[in-house]
Amino acid sequence: MVLNDATIREALLSKLERQKSRPRAVLQELHVHNGKAIADVVSLHSEAHCYEIKGATDRVERIAAQGVFYNAAFRRITLVTTDCNLRRALRLAPRFWGIMVAIGDGEAVRFRHVRAAKLNPNFEKQSAAMTLWKSEMLELVSEAGAERKPRRLLAQLIAETRRDLELSMSICDLLLGRRRRAQNFAPSAM
Repeated sequence: MVLNDATIREALLSKLERQKSRPRAVLQELHVHNGKAIADVVSLHSEAHCYEIKGATDRVERIAAQGVFYNAAFRRITLVTTDCNLRRALRLAPRFWGIMVAIGDGEAVRFRHVRAAKLNPNFEKQSAAMTLWKSEMLELVSEAGAERKPRRLLAQLIAETRRDLELSMSICDLLLGRRRRAQNFAPSAM
């Protein structure tokens, strides 16, 4: 069995859905920090938890660049990789990132937790707010004329008026609402 991104992702999605404390939703390919990075999988509990997947043929070194954006946008991050990448992952992933190893087990994939995700000290409220669409940002801003402001200024206003946890939970709720709206949208049959 080849432990590539697609194989690991499918198994991770299944694992998240079977957890005792299941997420309210799971998103894939979430654009963060104004689209500068794309989070592979994001589970939505009370806060969003980012999972970055690096399969057997992926370059773990890419997390150095991607991690800057994940660190700014999420308070919890976990790298999901393979045994062949584990040594580099332990060296390159920040100590507060969780690390899970995907293991091929016949036709199935199981996971071994190497370390749990800890609270990210590099969370940046303004960068995290840039994960939101402008319409979502407007739900967090009460200033008159806010709809005419660019996203960058809205993110700044949001960052100035929210604490880390409050903002992280609000972003999670807004992303959940986005997912629900997307699920409710079904093109009419022709």
